[in-house]
Amino acid sequence: MMITPKEFYSNNLSFCIRSASEKDAKSLSEVRVQIDGETENMDREKGEGYIDEKGFRQIIKQDTENWNHLFLVADVDGKVVGFSRCEGSQLRRSSHKVEFGVCVLKDYWGHSIGTKLLEESLLWADANGIKKVALNVLETNEKARILYEKYGFEVEGVLKKDKLLSDGHYYNTILMGRFNEN
Repeated sequence: MMITPKEFYSNNLSFCIRSASEKDAKSLSEVRVQIDGETENMDREKGEGYIDEKGFRQIIKQDTENWNHLFLVADVDGKVVGFSRCEGSQLRRSSHKVEFGVCVLKDYWGHSIGTKLLEESLLWADANGIKKVALNVLETNEKARILYEKYGFEVEGVLKKDKLLSDGHYYNTILMGRFNEN
């Protein structure tokens, strides 16, 4: 699916939240690798699960064509600085829900870009009959957990000792979901 682009201004930064297009594929490939190297909040280490330009073109095409998929980018002066995805299922029993994920380049943290990607995704989900938005968050990512709770997400479960981080310790992954009764 696609959304209408929206402009935002936060902490002296103007940015646009818009649907990803195939012309973003190369930038998305590069941004994803960079983000994975900037934080341990992601599932991957830098370079793992690499998706090249062609792979991102396919994902964008799939997300544009499917009613229960949404791929958004945060754009600052033509540069992709973050993105989010809602990925739905084609299985009838699971078609009411999407899996949400979001990431933003570290240099752009503190400008509400992740929050706006989340808000726009939730607006889209509610407007398109998506009943449940689910996500995973590392227990150490307290800022994200607080944000998700603010937007109605609840803890649904914990995957114990799910991620091994650079300090050599295992950490829990928290499963959260937001259900829309409307």
